[in-house]
Amino acid sequence: MSEERSGETNRPATGPLSGVLVADFSRVLAGPYCTMLLADLGATVVKVEGPDGDETRHWTPPARDGQATYFLSVNRNKRAITLDFDETDDLETARALAARADVVVENFKPGGLERFGLDYDAVRSSNPGVVYVSITGFGADSALPGYDILAQALSGLMSVTGAPDGPPTKAGVAIVDVVTGLHAGLGAVAALRHRDITGEGQRVEVNLLSSALSALVNQSGAYAFAEVVPGRRGNDHPSIYPYGPFPTADAELVVAVGNDRQFARLCRALGIGPLADDERFRRAPDRSANRDDLRPLLESAFAERPAAEWEALLAAEGVPCAPVLDVGEAFERARTLGPDPVVTAADGRVAGVRHPISFSASPPAYATAPPGPDADREWVLRLLADETRMPGFGR
Repeated sequence: MSEERSGETNRPATGPLSGVLVADFSRVLAGPYCTMLLADLGATVVKVEGPDGDETRHWTPPARDGQATYFLSVNRNKRAITLDFDETDDLETARALAARADVVVENFKPGGLERFGLDYDAVRSSNPGVVYVSITGFGADSALPGYDILAQALSGLMSVTGAPDGPPTKAGVAIVDVVTGLHAGLGAVAALRHRDITGEGQRVEVNLLSSALSALVNQSGAYAFAEVVPGRRGNDHPSIYPYGPFPTADAELVVAVGNDRQFARLCRALGIGPLADDERFRRAPDRSANRDDLRPLLESAFAERPAAEWEALLAAEGVPCAPVLDVGEAFERARTLGPDPVVTAADGRVAGVRHPISFSASPPAYATAPPGPDADREWVLRLLADETRMPGFGR
């Protein structure tokens, strides 16, 4: 039984993507993150879940009011409907939604939607202008399940993460899923722009492995351009130094010195000004090559004061630096630097973390908190029954 939320079918949408209808057949992280960002920007997103729901509804702890925060973090601003594709009426509803959508997003195993008539060719036959975004783990020809940690392992990301004398380490968040979601969103918007110009829809394909290799940027570029296989360096940067955390009298402070002028200012702030003229350290390539000589000299200076004092002194000199914070401290610091990073929906419920993009004319909006299972069944059915569509919807 659905529990319909407030809001009429013709509720006006706002944002740069208002008027775009997204049929979200994705689950877990990459797809839902993509569609949430589109929803924040005004798209109307209908989240379709199977009878068991999105897996992340059950990924606890942690939880808020009995709901998994994992699910909540990537599903705001969406309408939810539960459909069992093995049931004729539910499958027809899914097909009708795909036929009406401007964008379809799916992350089923390759070929998994063909037997339901929801694959790209089938949807395109009834909806020629559709932008159909497929997210896979390792491409359309691979049946390997699309788990983020597999992509971190296969892409080499784990091989460059961690201490030099330690084991390969995954990132502290499913970063490949997140990057893939961003690529999927960019692909969807680019394809919509193409449709605006040509009237043609198309299929957009992204996968975790390709996204990870792209996101490795200079590390993957080292191999692509020079066949150099990078390894783990802990917190050291492979090309510049100093660029990482240094122990102070009470905590670690990250310093990011990207050029010779910044290094001279760092030395001045640390009270070791002449070091900037040392031939071993004066230029960036020299500092990188001689980091083992430079490191103890900097560590000795940093040990003289606590991190907060060094942060103030270095900031006054224009040297990029930051303390190493936990996530809670990061939220508090963010509040001092700009808008509150936690946003609330129109009904006052927590809607999650603020959208990362700011617009001067068409800002993101947070209309609704993440939906409960099947919360908008009647709303979706009314939408599909309305032959005139919502104002601005479709082509």
